[in-house]
Amino acid sequence: MTSSPLFQALLAVTATAGLAAADPTPVKPTMAKICANCHTPAPKTLRGTFDNLALKNHSFQLKIDEATEVIRFDQARLKVLTHEQKPTLDETLKGIAKGHEVRVEFMEKDGAKVASVLSVKPPVSLSEAETVTLAEVEKLVALGPEKGKYFLADCRPAPRFQEGNIPTAVNMPFPAFDKIVDRLPADKGMRIIYYCSGKTCNMSPGSLRKIQKLGYTNARVFVDGMPGWYAKHFGVIAPRSFQEAFASKEVPAIVLDLRPAAEAELAAIKGSVAALPGGARALLAGGFPPAKLKPPVLVVDAEGGPAAATFADELVQAGYRGVNVLQGGFKAWQSAGLPLVPGRLARTATYVPKPRAGSVSSDEFTRLASLEPAARKELVVLDVRNVDETRQGVIKGALLIPEPQLLGRLAEVPKDKRVLIHCSTGIRAELAYHLLKEKGFNASFLNSEITIIDTGEFTVD
Repeated sequence: MTSSPLFQALLAVTATAGLAAADPTPVKPTMAKICANCHTPAPKTLRGTFDNLALKNHSFQLKIDEATEVIRFDQARLKVLTHEQKPTLDETLKGIAKGHEVRVEFMEKDGAKVASVLSVKPPVSLSEAETVTLAEVEKLVALGPEKGKYFLADCRPAPRFQEGNIPTAVNMPFPAFDKIVDRLPADKGMRIIYYCSGKTCNMSPGSLRKIQKLGYTNARVFVDGMPGWYAKHFGVIAPRSFQEAFASKEVPAIVLDLRPAAEAELAAIKGSVAALPGGARALLAGGFPPAKLKPPVLVVDAEGGPAAATFADELVQAGYRGVNVLQGGFKAWQSAGLPLVPGRLARTATYVPKPRAGSVSSDEFTRLASLEPAARKELVVLDVRNVDETRQGVIKGALLIPEPQLLGRLAEVPKDKRVLIHCSTGIRAELAYHLLKEKGFNASFLNSEITIIDTGEFTVD
């Protein structure tokens, strides 16, 4: 197989290693931390990322870091400001990607937040002379910083950089720009490229403006950022970064160890799966978690060399995003003194995304909701579907309160019992969970589709 200069460069770079006490009544944030880099709080305004949309209930979720807000809207009054306007409001709302940054202006009505304006963050605006393309970045990375005479700066906060970065990049978080200017090249004419989280992220343009004021004359922005790179290439992660971002926090990830079995079984990264160099296709054909789950994948060989780079590249070509190679390979991990475990490696990769806060497993829901109503002494099953959806069946003994009516009917929900919530798909159940949690209820919800028949029997998909 003939490899490209970029591939060889990626291959080379992977071989180099490179809490306060809880407040009992915390105030919910109104703006995500990342938004605070460019904005200040404003009355009746929330800034965060768009989450689940429940058109039936005229509501959506807004994530503000770890907090969640349930936002209502009136279809006749909601104004949506977006660069991708669709023919109808429903289509426009459906077109907003989960995780996209938005601003919400709202009014309070009957204890609920009702959106009047939903502003979707537009792509950044830069002149062509201030940007570089993916092809230009590829060429430079293929050369490497010394031959290419460039400085590649990742403007994302350190936790995002630790999850994977473009080879040869140096972390230059925009929020800390003024404190780390000493990391910039002394040559103010050097080619400097900034990137961050993609087309709507302002951290790279913000860094560009700051560096221009410092007198640097050859700085540009790679607007597509890390998402654009991941769409075509694998990234890299330093050993300690993976330990801090994934392993120590028990964040689910797939670790593929390409070393010989006898060697890997002496010591390996916890949870590693055995894989053969050049065997990506066989692994994918053998029940590997599908790309649609977006599993983070770390490929490990002895030194971050050809085997890891080839394997990672094949995964990217198969449609996987967020694939990274361990910089310096297993030897770098070992040299860093990071945790190791002995024993036979797993032969099959599994990936279970981290559950959404407050969700219960299908098995637990089925076990509890299948109990006879008289046996649910410390539990109430709350069905938040609309009345017309319950005509086919309701779980025996379930309390039926459509989610839009929940705030006005809180007195009907026992506060001395655990509340197990479901709808038909999990979206409205999650909305109800956040409403009840905020009011002090002991609640959890089913984040799955459920089918109920007229006898009260049900199946969870």
